[in-house]
Amino acid sequence: MPRAKIKKKLRITLMRSAKGSKPDQRATVAALGLRKIRQMVTQPNTPAVRGMVKKVIHLLQVEEADD
Repeated sequence: MPRAKIKKKLRITLMRSAKGSKPDQRATVAALGLRKIRQMVTQPNTPAVRGMVKKVIHLLQVEEADD
């Protein structure tokens, strides 16, 4: 029986405020689950999440998590 793949996760931290950003970028930060500066969330490493991160990478710090 094949072993199940363990998906990597991303640990995403909001490092800069989204206050002066465009409305769609603020919505993306909120959709990632981030509200406060230095708040950290863990999201699955999927193409959709990576696309969201790419859109607001200038506000975030991203690292791989082995959860």
